[in-house]
Amino acid sequence: MSSAQTASSRAPGGGGSAAQASGAAITVSGLTKSYGDVTAVSDVSFTVQPGEIFALLGPNGAGKTTTIEILEGYRVADKGDARVLGLDPRRDGARLKPLIGVMLQQDGLYQTLRAREILALYASFFADPEDPAQLMELVGLGGAGATRFRQLSGGQKRRLALAVAIVGKPRLLFLDEPTTGMDPQARRATWDIIQTLKAHGVTVLLTTHFMDEAERLADRIAIMDGGQIIALDTPAGLTTSQSTTGTEVRLRATPGLDMAALGKLPSVRSAREETPGVYAFDTGAPRDLLVELTGWLREHAVDMTELRVGRSTLEDVFIRLTGKEMRD
Repeated sequence: MSSAQTASSRAPGGGGSAAQASGAAITVSGLTKSYGDVTAVSDVSFTVQPGEIFALLGPNGAGKTTTIEILEGYRVADKGDARVLGLDPRRDGARLKPLIGVMLQQDGLYQTLRAREILALYASFFADPEDPAQLMELVGLGGAGATRFRQLSGGQKRRLALAVAIVGKPRLLFLDEPTTGMDPQARRATWDIIQTLKAHGVTVLLTTHFMDEAERLADRIAIMDGGQIIALDTPAGLTTSQSTTGTEVRLRATPGLDMAALGKLPSVRSAREETPGVYAFDTGAPRDLLVELTGWLREHAVDMTELRVGRSTLEDVFIRLTGKEMRD
């Protein structure tokens, strides 16, 4: 098996496409879950189509993990309904487990076993698994097979967890922060694997704190906060619909510039200092604003380190919707 083909070269979950075509891969309706007085998930509804990569984004404590754990069958909702590949995750767990792959945020694999032993163990749980040796090569661990799990680097542990998730040729993958701790090369290789799985019809539900990852991989993105979905669209749809105007000009310069004066430039519709030294200007005339802005900076002897023109990025949209404060 070549790395270009990935572990899905034999179409993981082969034979399931007809069943998937009959309806959504995931259906969530009115999902609610509380822990004591804290409501973690409140009346959440969404669907994920077969073969879709669906990203669930949100700050810490937004309700993402609880939602996914309900879909995986690890938690029971207080209210609402969830169906995964047409099955109830709890009642039909024995039928569902062979059809899904799960990559947890905390790997939880056997600390003393060698990497190749772990993957061989998980392969033994399936009737027709991927070849463990080829899968080790695919995720870049061909030379680490004899290394015990506890001695692997953080990035290597994540790559082994990915291999474990796809060894059973799943029809649906749950990937929780899949590239955390990976170097740039491993991140890109993981993206390639995920995209090739999608090309073979595998459905992916992804969580990540990397906005570029969500923008690159996801067909649609749901943003959660406070236990609710506050936005859901394609990446392009989110950045367009959440932009206050057609164009945004962003500037990095000395913190504490006179925003009242900058807001009075003729082509500025609105101006804000998002964080110290990071400024955003909404405009309908970006070429005029660039002339006005650079002239103002020169007049006031202000040096800039970055100037960018374009629509809001996904990260801009995420911060605008969920706020700037850090979450535990």
